[in-house]
Amino acid sequence: MSNTPSLNADFSRDERLRYARHFSLPDVGIDGQKRLRSARVLIIGAGGLGSPIALYLAAAGVGTLGIVDHDVVDLSNLQRQILHTTQDIGRPKVESAHHQIEALNPLVNVMPHSIRLNVDNALSILRDYDLIIDATDNFPTRYLINDACTLSRKPLVYGSVFRFEGMVSVFAPHLGGPCYRCWYPEPPPPGLMPSCAEGGVLGVVCGIIGTLQANEAIKWILGKGRRLTGSVLCFDALHMNFNEIAIHKDSHCRLCSENASLKELVFIQDNCEAESKMSDNVTVEWVNELMKKGEDFVFIDVRNPDEYAICKIKGTKLIPLGELGHRLSEVPKDKLVVLHCHHGGRSMRAVNFLKSQGYTQVKNLEGGIDQWSIAIDPSVPQY
Repeated sequence: MSNTPSLNADFSRDERLRYARHFSLPDVGIDGQKRLRSARVLIIGAGGLGSPIALYLAAAGVGTLGIVDHDVVDLSNLQRQILHTTQDIGRPKVESAHHQIEALNPLVNVMPHSIRLNVDNALSILRDYDLIIDATDNFPTRYLINDACTLSRKPLVYGSVFRFEGMVSVFAPHLGGPCYRCWYPEPPPPGLMPSCAEGGVLGVVCGIIGTLQANEAIKWILGKGRRLTGSVLCFDALHMNFNEIAIHKDSHCRLCSENASLKELVFIQDNCEAESKMSDNVTVEWVNELMKKGEDFVFIDVRNPDEYAICKIKGTKLIPLGELGHRLSEVPKDKLVVLHCHHGGRSMRAVNFLKSQGYTQVKNLEGGIDQWSIAIDPSVPQY
């Protein structure tokens, strides 16, 4: 009996029609489509990056797609997170993702994990998958995923976006390449890097970077083409150019070198959590009472001017965080100073800076203008 793959024998009529354009590709064909169907891929994050990744891998016929996300759909997500619709607002993202993937390709087995990835569950969740894709947006989870993949000897497709730029790479230290820690050995200090919520992101950039991640995943599964191991592909949407930079394996990497000292997953505190614990936070209710009583204090908004144009709290003075250092003359030392931003991260950095300059009466508005809109004044738009 011949062992030659047979299209009719190996695939249903639905599959033959659905994947017809793959079957006609010399580097995919019957064998390649069987590889895709047998693949088990875990996507961590069902947001801006995870959306195009999930849709394209499902359309390609990846047999099992795991989706990890603990969040629910919010209206502000819909500018870039195309897995979700307006009707999904308030719904767990993994449920929305499951529904959309199933609608696109019911042949795909979707494994939803509505859970926050942490040091206790990461290794057990990764265990059942062949390839891991990082579609997250924060440093603690990024390092956790890298460390778990390295310790589990799993290939990792990495992607990140910020404003008009994005990056893609593949980390596979078990095959001789570098890991993420070879590039950046340790996370940046709390507050050094603004989040996408603070700095913004062009929605279509998520689509471009996520699609490139899906492409890297498909090439890996097929065993075809040049992979982005040992290099990072950088994309600039404003200037419309791609640039590739090399990453070399660090012979002293504490995670993937021969003499690695990091043998197990370690907890990395979230920047916002770390900042909050250093803070002198006050609630929006407390500040609202000060305003009602006519108390004499200074209320400073440290967001960017474009954010201030979207919404503002009446009575605040705009001093963007980047300008605070040379505008100290506008901040009195003999009065209470309350600072706020969007969610509280930047204003906490401002509090710490003012304290370093000898200010003693400075407070951070917990939750920022977003919490003010929720709890005090709904007429202040959320963004």
